Amino acid sequence: MTDALAPLPTLAAQAEKLIELGVHELAGLTADELRAFAANAGTDLDGGGALLAVHPGRVPASALAPLLRRDDKPGFVVVDMPDVDDFAPYTVELPDSPLYLVTGLDRGDHMANWSPEEALPAIEKDGRSPLTLAEGIHWVLQQPEALERNRCFMTIGSRLRKPNGAYDARTPAIWISNGTGRDGRERRDAPKVGWCWWGNRHTWLGFGSAAGRRSR
Repeated sequence: MTDALAPLPTLAAQAEKLIELGVHELAGLTADELRAFAANAGTDLDGGGALLAVHPGRVPASALAPLLRRDDKPGFVVVDMPDVDDFAPYTVELPDSPLYLVTGLDRGDHMANWSPEEALPAIEKDGRSPLTLAEGIHWVLQQPEALERNRCFMTIGSRLRKPNGAYDARTPAIWISNGTGRDGRERRDAPKVGWCWWGNRHTWLGFGSAAGRRSR
C-alpha cells in the first residue's frame, strides 16, 4: 500500500483548492455549493482521508489535466489521446451526484510491473475498485506529491468502448513527462495524462484504487 504519503488535505481545504482553480465554474456550480458540500460531508478518516471529486459528467478529464502543476509546469494530455473524454467508468459505479467523496486512496505501488489485465482482479479481490481517470487527476490536484518519478499510477477504472462493443486496448495513466518525442522538451517534468496497453507491464506504474465512494 502507499504508506509514504501524508493524509489528504481537509475537505474544506480541498473545496477551496477547486474554487481557486475554477473547477466549480467548469462544473456549473457556485463556490458556495462546493463549500457547503464539503462542510456537510463531515470528516472521513478512512484510509487517510477522503478525496472531494467532481463527477466527470460535469468536468471532463481534458479540462482538468491542464490544471495539474509540477515544478510550475502545467499538466497535459498526450497528443495521441484526443478522445480522452470518451473513456468512461469501467467496473466502477459513480454516485449520481455532481460532487462525491472517494475514500481509502491507494497508489498501488505494490503492483508496479503488473499489467492492467493482471491488476484489476487483484484490486477487486481486495474489495476495492480502480480509480477513474478523473479521480486520479483530482488526487494529484489536491496532493501533487502523489505523483513521483518511478512511482506514478494507472487509472484503469476508465476505459473506452469501441463501436463494435469491444474495449480499446489503451488504458489511461498519469505520470511525469521526460520531455521526449511529441511531448516536447519544454514539457519535461510536467504531469502527463497518457495511456498504456491493457496487457503491458511498466515498472514505474502502480494502479490507483479506492476503498469506496459516496455522495455524503
